[in-house]
Amino acid sequence: MRTVRLLVCLIASTLLCACAEAPYYLQSVGGHLQVLHSARPIEQWLADENTPAALKQRLVLAQRMRSFAVTELGLPDNASYHRYADLQRPFVVWNVVAAPEFSLTVKPSCFPVAGCVAYRGYFDQAEARAQGRALQDEGLEVSVYGVPAYSTLGWSNWVGGDPLLNTFARYPEGELARMIFHELAHQVLYVKDDTLFNESFATAVERLGGERWLAAQGSPESRREYAAFDARRRQFRELSLATRQRLTGIYRQNELAAMDRPTLLAMKSQTMRVFRADYASLKAGWGGYAGYDVWVASANNASFGIQAAYDELVPAFEAVFEREGQDWQRFYDAVRRLAQQPGSQRIEFLKQLAREHSSG
Repeated sequence: MRTVRLLVCLIASTLLCACAEAPYYLQSVGGHLQVLHSARPIEQWLADENTPAALKQRLVLAQRMRSFAVTELGLPDNASYHRYADLQRPFVVWNVVAAPEFSLTVKPSCFPVAGCVAYRGYFDQAEARAQGRALQDEGLEVSVYGVPAYSTLGWSNWVGGDPLLNTFARYPEGELARMIFHELAHQVLYVKDDTLFNESFATAVERLGGERWLAAQGSPESRREYAAFDARRRQFRELSLATRQRLTGIYRQNELAAMDRPTLLAMKSQTMRVFRADYASLKAGWGGYAGYDVWVASANNASFGIQAAYDELVPAFEAVFEREGQDWQRFYDAVRRLAQQPGSQRIEFLKQLAREHSSG
């Protein structure tokens, strides 16, 4: 999972918000400035004799991907991803997501300037977990997870742009390409107060762009590696989608029939047992691959809810890409036109398009 963070908006929010929220905004601004301070131009890393050879190879590969993003995908040509930082930790931020006991609708976090998003990010893991516990005390289900990258939407290009980070630089080739393309897609378009639209769009760009990169530039080994990884990911997404649909049906039934809580809990628990049993079957077929174990063990309404933001409308955006003749600029222009529609109207249109694309 990834997060979008507007440094300029957070600074403005710090000035505008109530004092009780000021510490959160200050840690956001301070954390990002620390990331920027840690970054050096990639040319310096490559010229440094102390830089490990394996890291140099990854940085060169990342620069090829950056050029590909501009020339082949029409993504922004700016300062982002021309510097690298080693943060000495596995994630750059930790996101906190919360949802009610009987709903997949996540609790939004709203900021005076940046608008509302479906998560709240922290540069310190302990602070994220403390916020998670506070939300649990309110009776919400909570997911706290590490995030390898985020985008400042181009706002930090004047100070060097978003850097490559150790938190994702060593990803397999196909995943590294997808990560870079996803975060650059956020610089193409960002719609205030619409995490579902923003993340599904960026995920569509990363999938389509990643496939193009591997087809044009990937080695046979990287393509085989990616094919195996992506096959498992698609199977897991199908399982997760089926589980989300079952849970949504249960919660909708409760809204209509006002079921008693023990009955509702029993139905929910049974759905989760089936989900974990089905995952165990998938894992056995994968030869024991355990990449989703942690997520599955802690899965709840919050984790399913935030996952939907990155998945639900991707088929619709892929359909728009096909309608525009697989032309990237026409695709971006079409998405910008969609973004100008009222929120409920554009989401309903995309959901209908996704249904048609999936059934077709």
